[in-house]
Amino acid sequence: MRAAGEKRSDRALERERIARSLRAARERLARTEAPTRDTVAMAKRSYGTGQLMVKRDAQGRESWYGRWRVGRRRVNRKLGLKRVTGSREGLTRSQAERQLQRVIDVELRAVADVRMTVGEAGELLIDHLESLGRKRSTVGEYRSYLRVHLAPFFAATELDKVTPARIEAFIAAERRAGLSTKSILNYLGLLHSIFEFAQRRGFAASNPCKHVDKPERPGVTEDVRFLDTTELDALVAAVPDDGRGPTERAIYLAAAMTGLRQGELLGLRWRDIDWAAGRLRVRQSFVRGEFGTPKSRRSTRSVPLADEVAGELERHFQRSVFVDDADLVFCHPETGAPMDRSRLLKRFKAAGHRAGLEQVRFHDLRHTFGTRMAAAGVPLRTLQEWMGHRDFKTTLIYADYQPNAHERELVRRAFARESEPHPALPPAESVVEETP
Repeated sequence: MRAAGEKRSDRALERERIARSLRAARERLARTEAPTRDTVAMAKRSYGTGQLMVKRDAQGRESWYGRWRVGRRRVNRKLGLKRVTGSREGLTRSQAERQLQRVIDVELRAVADVRMTVGEAGELLIDHLESLGRKRSTVGEYRSYLRVHLAPFFAATELDKVTPARIEAFIAAERRAGLSTKSILNYLGLLHSIFEFAQRRGFAASNPCKHVDKPERPGVTEDVRFLDTTELDALVAAVPDDGRGPTERAIYLAAAMTGLRQGELLGLRWRDIDWAAGRLRVRQSFVRGEFGTPKSRRSTRSVPLADEVAGELERHFQRSVFVDDADLVFCHPETGAPMDRSRLLKRFKAAGHRAGLEQVRFHDLRHTFGTRMAAAGVPLRTLQEWMGHRDFKTTLIYADYQPNAHERELVRRAFARESEPHPALPPAESVVEETP
């Protein structure tokens, strides 16, 4: 009797499980056959024109919907019922397209009506550039341009109220303040980018910078201060004999005889020195506390290594405790960390003062390389590659130091008296002029 009761109980449980499975299957089938509210996406459209879709509600009615982005926000709007074939109610596809564009325009105008100033939009742009991985030095420069120059002048003026005349007034004010044309053009470049960014995000309707008469970019007029051999020797000799002295003597000599920028020297590693080929390879720089790529594409380069500086680097290698391939060449002698730029400049100026060199800058060591290479007859195109200048016009500041063995004779012949014999000159084809 007990066994028979257990069998009946097992059969009842099995029937209950089967019944539950059937109910679940019927519910799934009912959900599948019910009208869906999912979107039916249309063909892909061009960027900025939104996305047109069809949605079906619980009663089976279809409606047109639009979707687009305003900045980081995604907007969804119902446009109207979809017209059924044979009916006059609802929107056709072409009508839905036009309605979508009207709604997008209204939405963008509403966003553009937000009281956003040049300073606020500039902060958003710079934050965006920083998130994209823009160099820390570049981001720092942009924040300085915005904080010191752009934001104070335009103050609370809304973006769409900034006119070309207002921007030209900014240019005039900067000129009166004594700012150089190059600096003013840098500020205008950032202002242009701010308005372009604001247009893409729907914060501004136009870019007034496009209608501004900008000042002409001046030619290269930089006064070149460089050290002759005696001055360079005096500078190196004036370095104190303390813990930092040997490193500083090596970096001064390397700067003057390779033309590397200060950040490139601070980022140089032992693996970047090709002793066999006698060359330095510039692969990174250390600027504002951050390792990064050199200043421009041309700045990634290879520079010849003279015997004198190679010997000094070899002696520096022998006395350093940080000599692995990945170690910095000109590091802190005790920690191996990058040298402090401000401390380096202070000690450089002190050494220059002891050597009797007034108004000398660290960058003048780079000028020393440029002028002496030009004077030695190095073609300016080659010098451009060695110094990593992006623009050939920058290299032209050293053109006046290039020698020409026949120039004096040409001038003397042009002004010679008729009774004087004309000096013999080399054939015309031997006088070579280098053109940019």
